[in-house]
This record gives sequence, structure tokens and C-alpha cells, in this order.
Amino acid sequence: MASRRAGVSVPMAPLLLLLLLGPPPAVSHGGKYSREKNEPPPPPASREPGEEFRMEKLNQLWEKARRQLHLSPVKLAELHADLKMQERDELSLKKLKAEGLDQDGEKEASLVRNLNVILARYGLDGRKDAQVVHSNALAGDTQDDGLGDPRLEKLWHKAKTSGKFSPEELAKLWREFLHHRDKVHEYNVLLDTLSRAEEAYNNAISPVDPSHGKADDLYDRHRELKAKLHSIHQGLDRLRKVSHQGYGAAAEFEEPRVIDLWDLAQTANFTKKELESFREELKHFEAKIEKHNHYQKQLEISHEKLKHVERVGSQEHVSRNREKYVLLEEKTKELGYKVRKHLQDLSSRVSRARHNEL
Repeated sequence: MASRRAGVSVPMAPLLLLLLLGPPPAVSHGGKYSREKNEPPPPPASREPGEEFRMEKLNQLWEKARRQLHLSPVKLAELHADLKMQERDELSLKKLKAEGLDQDGEKEASLVRNLNVILARYGLDGRKDAQVVHSNALAGDTQDDGLGDPRLEKLWHKAKTSGKFSPEELAKLWREFLHHRDKVHEYNVLLDTLSRAEEAYNNAISPVDPSHGKADDLYDRHRELKAKLHSIHQGLDRLRKVSHQGYGAAAEFEEPRVIDLWDLAQTANFTKKELESFREELKHFEAKIEKHNHYQKQLEISHEKLKHVERVGSQEHVSRNREKYVLLEEKTKELGYKVRKHLQDLSSRVSRARHNEL
């Protein structure tokens, strides 16, 4: 049986089903003109617009650095990479603690120490006499900057006036001096942190509660400091040797961080095959650092050009240069994070191999 409407025959059974069940559900994968395709997705609720980090304390540090410290674009990009690494590790720690891990607090203590190093490195710790030390950046650290150590100053002056180095080799040697300065500064920050932790431990300890977990943590931190001090002595010996003799043709690597890792790897518990594999990975890492250094230089050049154009250029010219600067800044931040992450991974591998032999 069928009903008729405006001359159109409609089968009765399907019509009754339509009335009982209602219209069919909308297809979620509509075509290119569907609502789903054309309406913008709802904005993420993870953080406020314009915020760089998911953690509020890191956003506050970032804003303080941007607005108060007058850091160069390269140093800001490096700080951004350091804070991104800190955020990644702290969010991982949050997950570990939710799963009932890190009960001894060792990972948390390590992250607190790392954040203290970052604060001291960029002058965010509030100390008036804090030396703002930048980690291995080329731009922003001119050869007129002090090295903070009379021995280093003397070595650098000797190398600079010896005539044994080409301009490119002098730039390379200067990076090694800066890297050594940063290592010493980081060691001093960690030493200060450890001294305060020991004082708190000694004040809190009682005969009833020997706090073995805290004692073990202090022991591990002493061992970490000892390894860093050994690396500093090795680095100073290397700087003395290179400053007096110049660079040999058989140098394995050029970047200071890579040189440090290679020296440590050769004394670690690696098999011959593992050591060769690590050497190849260090070559890739060095290429990544060189690419990052290139973008750092381009960012500084772009920053200087933008300042000039803002003074004398048209609005269109300013807009074009600002757009280029923002793109370079984002790329430099991204590469900085990748370098930091790769360095952390390589350092962990060497550290595990060295501990395995103890």
C-alpha cells in the first residue's frame, strides 16, 4: 500500500520506519563543503594564547628573560631550548610519580639541580653578581668577553698572539674556551646546590632515622661532581696543549661538546663495535650542531637588519623583515631543542657505559 503526496508515490513501510526512527544520523566525514570541514576546530585548553610552555613557572621565567634581562636573540633561543627540555623532563617525572615511581626522589632532585643551573646560566636566579653564561653559543659571546679565570685569559692571549692559528681555527679555539668556562660555572652551581643539601641533611638527621635514601642521593651527587671535575681537568689540559701546539691535522672532531663526549666514550665500557657506532653518531651530532650554529648566525644578522629597517625603512619593508626574523627565530628554537635532546641522549649512553664498568 502506498500514499500519494503531490503526485509522488511513497511506499508506506519505509515511511512508517522513517516516522518511528527519525532521520538518519549525519555522516561525520562530510565532503569538502560540510560543517566539519569548514568550521575551525575548538582551541586547545592546555594554555593561554601566547604562552610558550605548558608549565606556568617556566612561562614566568621565559617572560622575565624576555622583558627584563635584555638577552640577545640567540641567547633567548638557547634559553627556550633549555626550558623546553626542562619541561619535557618535569612532565615525564609527573607521570612517573603518578605511577608510584621515583619514591626516593632522585629524579626530582636531579631536575631541581638542572633548573638551578639554567637559572644561574642565564641570570634568572636573582643574584646581582650572577655571571650570565651562555652554553656554547657562537653569537653574543665576542672575543672581548672575559673568561672569568686568569689561567684561561693567559692561555687565550698566548694562542691569539702565537701566529699558529688561522682566523677559522681561532674561532674554533674560542668556542672551546667558552665551553670550558661554562663547564666550570655549571660545576660551581652544582657544588653550591650540593653544599646546601648536605647542610639540610646534617641538620635533619637523627640517630633513629639514618635516612639511607638521602645519604645515597648525596653519594650519587658527589660522584656526579667528581666526574664533572675530572672533565674540567681534562679540558684544561687539552686547552693548554692546543694553545701551545696549535691544531693537528688528525683532530677527530671540532665541536667542544662532541670532543668531550668522544673522550669519555673512549674510556667507557664500550665494545669495539659499539665505540665505532658511537663515533658515527657523534659525526651526525656534530653536523646537527653546525646547522644550529648557522641558524644562530643568521638570526643575529636578521635581528640587526630588522633594527636598522625599523629606524629607516617603510612599513612594508619592516613587515617583510619581521616575518623573516620570526621564521628564523622559530627554526633556531626548534634546532636548539633537537641539539639539547640529542646531547642528553648521548651523554646518558656514555654515563651508563661508564657506570657499568664500576
